[in-house]
Amino acid sequence: MLAIIGGTGLTQLDNLTITHRKVVRTPYGEASGALTFGNINGHEVIFLARHGYGHTIPPHRVNYLANIWALREHDATHIVSIASVGGIHPDLLPGTLAVPHQIIDYTHGRKNTYFDGAGLPVTHIDFTEPYSEEIRQNIMRACESAHEPYINQGVYACTQGPRLETAAEINRLERDGATMVGMTGMPEAVLARELGLRYAAIGVVINHAAGRGTSKIAIHGEEIQTTLNASMGRVRNVIAHLVALHNGE
Repeated sequence: MLAIIGGTGLTQLDNLTITHRKVVRTPYGEASGALTFGNINGHEVIFLARHGYGHTIPPHRVNYLANIWALREHDATHIVSIASVGGIHPDLLPGTLAVPHQIIDYTHGRKNTYFDGAGLPVTHIDFTEPYSEEIRQNIMRACESAHEPYINQGVYACTQGPRLETAAEINRLERDGATMVGMTGMPEAVLARELGLRYAAIGVVINHAAGRGTSKIAIHGEEIQTTLNASMGRVRNVIAHLVALHNGE
């Protein structure tokens, strides 16, 4: 089953016909909110708001372990993450949809593995390609079917948050090879890999990163909100096509 994790600006799917909701308790605590079960055009989907349905959980406080575990326990096999990001590369203008192919983790202090605890063996998983190429290709096909332009790759820099970055930090990320910056891509991606789930992301550029473009001097919240409102309708359109592709239509 396909699961959608909604980020900033996407706390619900307007095109989801809800059948029921379920509060899930896991060995790692409670998920960010109740899992929402329903269907899009007759196809089953699970939806979870990463920051809670009232958008009250900051990036560094999200219980990523519980979220991914809860989705797996309720038969999710594929996960698509919707991630709001700042654009570092000049092509990633506000309003752009991007499908990242790599990730760099700058977070610290987050619980980031299921292989941690007394008596558990040391386990190393391959993370050379952090995103499922199958899902990436389906996302891109869905964008094309939905007539939504997109960028077909990108390097997602995951920072700690909740504060935004300095211009100097963005310069550093660019030197490291990052093209976009967000706060929730890790450890979400690696936890999905540990549980054998296929995972990919849609990066929704909601602002120029610090020191770039309209964020040259400061990042303006009102501009972000305007872009969010305009972009998430496009994301819902892509998701509707993605669900159909996932189910062989």
